[in-house]
Amino acid sequence: MARDGTPGFEVERIATSPDFRPLAALQGVACDLRYGGSQNFAGKSLYGTLDCAWLRREAAAGLEAAAAWLAERRPGWRILVLDALRPQRVQEAIWADIAGTWMEDYFAHPERGSVHSFGMAVDVTLLDPQGREADMGSGFDEMTPASHPELHAQHLASGVLTAAQVRERQWLHDAMAQGGFHGIATEWWHFDHGDRERVRRELPRIY
Repeated sequence: MARDGTPGFEVERIATSPDFRPLAALQGVACDLRYGGSQNFAGKSLYGTLDCAWLRREAAAGLEAAAAWLAERRPGWRILVLDALRPQRVQEAIWADIAGTWMEDYFAHPERGSVHSFGMAVDVTLLDPQGREADMGSGFDEMTPASHPELHAQHLASGVLTAAQVRERQWLHDAMAQGGFHGIATEWWHFDHGDRERVRRELPRIY
């Protein structure tokens, strides 16, 4: 239980939980947590000294399966994790900063809970055999219509995205689907593992 009595526990205890695996142990997966540095929407570290390089075991196994599928079809290509576990306390701090702004559309209200806070969501991109990030047509945390997968056809028609950029997004989507992940309409980089409502209802939250 967390300090406030709700189901879950603090991220400082995560290494003691058999239900979580460190990202560094996952095969075919690289890690660069952007919320641990300044390459994010806030332009500053949101994690500080917290160790957030973890996923719940179901999501971790799915990510390894996605990476294996990708490597078989595109030798040398890997999945790069940009965000994984995001503790509830961080989600609350983010919400306090963006509440009442247009950015609300890109973050889950803390009361409902981000799937990241259960260790069951990841933000990812692709790395080519030379270790370079694939050109996805918009950057991670770029909260603009150019990042919306639901608008691919429109963006192709208008020239906002190229066919090559959409193909890279499709490769990422197809790989993640092989691991049991599904994307969302507004962020090409975000994927949930399994059913998000079941996650919120049945799994412990990390604080």
